[in-house]
Amino acid sequence: MGEYLPIILICLATSFISNIFFQKIFIQKNIIDNINDRSSHTVKATRSGGIAIFSSLFIISAFNYFYSVEIFDYSLIVPISLMLIVGLYDDIYKLDFKLKFIFQIIAAKIIIDNGLIIDNLHGIFGVFELDRITAQLITIFFTVAIINSINFIDGIDGLAITIVSFFIIAFEFFSSSNTEFSYLSIIIISSITPLFYFNFQRDNKVFLGDSGSLFLGVLISIYVLKVLSQEYIIIEKYDLNKIIFVISILFYPIIDIVRIVFKRLSEGKSPFEADKEHIHHLILRGVKSHFFTTLIITISSILLMILLQLIF
Repeated sequence: MGEYLPIILICLATSFISNIFFQKIFIQKNIIDNINDRSSHTVKATRSGGIAIFSSLFIISAFNYFYSVEIFDYSLIVPISLMLIVGLYDDIYKLDFKLKFIFQIIAAKIIIDNGLIIDNLHGIFGVFELDRITAQLITIFFTVAIINSINFIDGIDGLAITIVSFFIIAFEFFSSSNTEFSYLSIIIISSITPLFYFNFQRDNKVFLGDSGSLFLGVLISIYVLKVLSQEYIIIEKYDLNKIIFVISILFYPIIDIVRIVFKRLSEGKSPFEADKEHIHHLILRGVKSHFFTTLIITISSILLMILLQLIF
């Protein structure tokens, strides 16, 4: 743990300062998250949290790259940056969902070309190895689905960043050894942590924004693809099926996106049309607290993960 301490402290400080800096810039430019009938907040807020997290990641990566120190595969910055830029443009100017969808497919193809691909279903439905074309199509589908599932749950304070943190921690915990993503995981978790403070403030809140949810969504898809690769080995004593492992950790975003897409389609609406009918919105109406809604979903996700692992 000692070797990670300097990076943890730098990321915490960089992210905290970046949150303050970008919040001021957004307020000066009047880039505010307007309150409307779909909003879950009632105070001034900016959607600058994603840029603050990315800034911390970029600064650490650039510094180490400059000194020829490879703490993770820096080529992953390309699809992550693409989704950040697309999300930032959407936060400021609003982007047609079809165009966002196209950019998500492009990001997925970049990830595939970097060697991360679902080429084995590990026995699910009796299927193991996949041919190249099928593997690419399935990888693109699941990458786009994961990106949107994280984007869909970014509707109340703390929820998306909690689910993302939960997955990354589980990824590292269940690995049989230190992964090549260890430093990346430390950077992301450390950079996310200050956002909890800004996210739950009573006034002048800082939201993740589409820039953050899309960038973290593609990041989680990269982690999922890594789990399903031959290199990632789960601790032997747990003996978990990799597909079930992924589903159990991402159970909430999976259930929410499946439910909301079918609901909207059945009502003749676009599956990407924003509303307040997500599961977290329904819970929020009952408990009247963003914190307790996030806590309920997080605890439920952990219990469901344990239950699914016991069953399978």
